[in-house]
Amino acid sequence: MSRVLWTHLANNLRIEWRSREAVNSMLFFALLVVVLFSLAFDPQGPFARQIAGGVLSVATLFASVSALNQAWAREIRHQVLDAQRVAPAPGAAMFLAKVLANFLFVSIVQLLLAPVFLVFYNLRVEGNPWQLLLALPLGTWALVANGTFFAALSIRSRNRELLLPLILFPIFIPALLAMVLATESILTGESDPALWIKLLVGYDIIFTTLSLLLFDVVLNAE
Repeated sequence: MSRVLWTHLANNLRIEWRSREAVNSMLFFALLVVVLFSLAFDPQGPFARQIAGGVLSVATLFASVSALNQAWAREIRHQVLDAQRVAPAPGAAMFLAKVLANFLFVSIVQLLLAPVFLVFYNLRVEGNPWQLLLALPLGTWALVANGTFFAALSIRSRNRELLLPLILFPIFIPALLAMVLATESILTGESDPALWIKLLVGYDIIFTTLSLLLFDVVLNAE
């Protein structure tokens, strides 16, 4: 399975490196959300730290949906999913490679957004900054794991661009809430984010396991 996983992952990274479609589209939407929120709320001081976690999470969510909608588009156009059905390889490897690739793309966008947040929101971390390296990746993984699975589930629908957000957003709400509250706690330093980080860990384990177990059913569905 590991050989198939790395083969699919390298293929996804190579295609994105050549086209840069996912990263460019996500970066555009994320920057748009961040700038609009900064103009609407004029964040300063403690208020900026209170809303920054929510703005970053919402920007990541809406930006990722545009890329996740196209996550399986190439496989549909070139009959890769049909070939994968008859290939002697687990479908879970293909799914996990797609999740890892999307996770990397979203993480790159978040890193590029970091200087923008520092400029527009005048942020200063009052809590432990290293905890951000747990909260943000865990929340991002929850988003891309669920988004990749539901994108595959809705790929055969004519209205998949509309169907994916309708399915993904309600499922992602607990992880989104935990991600926002954990980030706010770290930025303000007013409370301990450990509870929210543990909730994200449990959420990721449960939904990633379920997605891996059910992906073969989705892959072979008519």
